[in-house]
Amino acid sequence: MDLNNIWNSFLNNIKSKINDIAYDTWFSETKLINLNENIATVLVPYHIHKKSLSENYNDIIEEVFTEITGSNFKFNYVVEEEIENNITQSTEIIGVPNNNEPFETNLDSRYTFKNFIIGPSNKFAATSALAVAEQPGKMYNPLFIYGSSGLGKTHLMQAIGNYIVKNSNKKVLYIPCDTFINDFIDIYRDPSSNNIEAIKKFKNKYRDIDVLMIDDIHSLVRANSAQQEFFNTFNDLYNNEKQIIISSDRSPDDIKKLEERLKTRFNWGLQVNILPPDFKLRMEILDNKIANSELTEVVPYDVKEYIASNCVGDVRRLEGSITRVFAYATMMNGSEITLEIAKEALKDDYSKASLSQNKMDQVIQIVCDYYNVKEEVFLSKNRSNEVAIPRMIAMYICRTYLDENLTKIGIKFGGKNHTTVMHAVNKIKKAILEDDKLNTEIQKMINQIR
Repeated sequence: MDLNNIWNSFLNNIKSKINDIAYDTWFSETKLINLNENIATVLVPYHIHKKSLSENYNDIIEEVFTEITGSNFKFNYVVEEEIENNITQSTEIIGVPNNNEPFETNLDSRYTFKNFIIGPSNKFAATSALAVAEQPGKMYNPLFIYGSSGLGKTHLMQAIGNYIVKNSNKKVLYIPCDTFINDFIDIYRDPSSNNIEAIKKFKNKYRDIDVLMIDDIHSLVRANSAQQEFFNTFNDLYNNEKQIIISSDRSPDDIKKLEERLKTRFNWGLQVNILPPDFKLRMEILDNKIANSELTEVVPYDVKEYIASNCVGDVRRLEGSITRVFAYATMMNGSEITLEIAKEALKDDYSKASLSQNKMDQVIQIVCDYYNVKEEVFLSKNRSNEVAIPRMIAMYICRTYLDENLTKIGIKFGGKNHTTVMHAVNKIKKAILEDDKLNTEIQKMINQIR
């Protein structure tokens, strides 16, 4: 019995029965690994897939699988670590426990799951966000999304809201935290106003809803009285199984001056971190930006590579850079884009320090391409020669050619300590003295950086 053929037939069938976003998120990376005594065991990427597939899609999965095989099967979903360690983890530990009138959501319809570019740095956050969008108030409550500015937190929050609005009649409210603070202060700002009515209006706005999304919750620390009111609002929504989604530039425990009881509540649900995009994801974001622009000229690869190598920690800056290049090229030479034009357009934005710092990303990309190693495997704990030797070569280049310090290289390469980096550098130094072919390969890679 060919499990791959069976599962491919199943995937082709179920793809026609659900929307593309749901298929790409929940099914595209699954694999049938065993059929035994009417139990179908399916390998999934994360525990969140176990919960979502078993609670939201199990009926349709069993129905379609019966059509394919002609037999009735129950499904068991597992992740890689359960197979390796021979354990089973319950999905119960994951997560916690209508109105048709027009409602101002403050959502921007441009932000969707479809145009959120996914890579290793944000994949878990995006998957968790879709799970919440499909089952608001039931899967992860609250959902706390955190990460540095410009990485897509707002996009992901609004994608959740737009998905819920499109697929249900639930009331969704998205606001920056400053709006919540100002609305609260306004209740007491005008002594001539009817305070009771103002309080009632405020509570109706923030509690008579199904989904509350507050961006930049760390701003709440500037107003102690607003923290008290948000605590009350949170409790009211949570106790009524209304979904709460929060974003911040740091985790709850790292928000100074935030009341402990609020930190405790933020930890009740699920916290997801969005990390800076790697080089490959930055290139994909640029390609997406270019594809959705009105630019008719082809953007050369070296221009995209130049921008992606210099914009590391901010997606907005990445998108702004290509927009600036478009505008500059149009003004200067009739819209033809070249590397020289890109450098001239962005010379004030890219400092020498950032150019040097971000070269490590380029080194990793070049070495991975040269040895045909996936970047996520390259930065993992994989110790096979096929991965370990290219990793040591990249460390060597970063140390000897870029003159980066050992600690910084160690952090970049998955949290290695400086002793490990030094060992790798010394090993390659010795190897190139004895192996002319290796020395030539490394020089070719260094020339690509130049």
